[in-house]
Amino acid sequence: MNNISIIFKRELSSYFSTPIAYVFLVIFLLLSGSLTFYMGGFYERGQADLLPFFSFHPWLYLFLVPAISMKLWAEERKSGTIELILTLPVSITEVVIGKFLAAWFFIVLALVLTFPIWITVNYLGSPDNGAILSGYLGSLLMSGGFLAIGSCMSSITQNQVIAFIISVVVCFIFLLSGTNLVLDFFNTWLPQGAVDAIASLSFLSHFSSLSKGVIDIRDFIYYFSLIGIWLYINIELVNMKKGG
Repeated sequence: MNNISIIFKRELSSYFSTPIAYVFLVIFLLLSGSLTFYMGGFYERGQADLLPFFSFHPWLYLFLVPAISMKLWAEERKSGTIELILTLPVSITEVVIGKFLAAWFFIVLALVLTFPIWITVNYLGSPDNGAILSGYLGSLLMSGGFLAIGSCMSSITQNQVIAFIISVVVCFIFLLSGTNLVLDFFNTWLPQGAVDAIASLSFLSHFSSLSKGVIDIRDFIYYFSLIGIWLYINIELVNMKKGG
């Protein structure tokens, strides 16, 4: 845990040593506010809830989270510091987890800074704050899923732009896997069990229930399993680099 803590602090400080952290926070907060109150029809709906706020999170994360994760390993490979990391008395697992947790904490910070939106909806009405907390929890778990995929994709290339593009594509596939457009395509030639399995991989279906305040243990299992699987693949890919 001490090694993970050291890596966590090193990685987190690296975000704020460049403008990327501040640019991300400003963009995330501006988009969250404008999409909620204008495109989301917050006032027109006449309901005291944050469903318009959470409904845009999957699409914000689709581009903003890969922008954070693309540097996690690609930059290390490009600068050659990955060779130094691999020689340090720390395990690859500790490095992967430390980097992931630092990036995830940064996203948590961005979510915390949206508290004025929560205050606004409480000022204007009497929302179900339990449902709002559930929505924040779902958003946090979903961002972890995006981030685990992005971290894994960053480890396969030293080009950050390529890492960003691949991450967006893979995350987009997970977003769309539960939509009718995709399921109708597979329904024509796959058995129903396989189609249901594809539908169960969707970020949107698991996030939708949490954003409405519906707590289902299966959603937690899905996100933690997804994060665990992609981090495991991430560890194996870096181990292959070490072995090479």
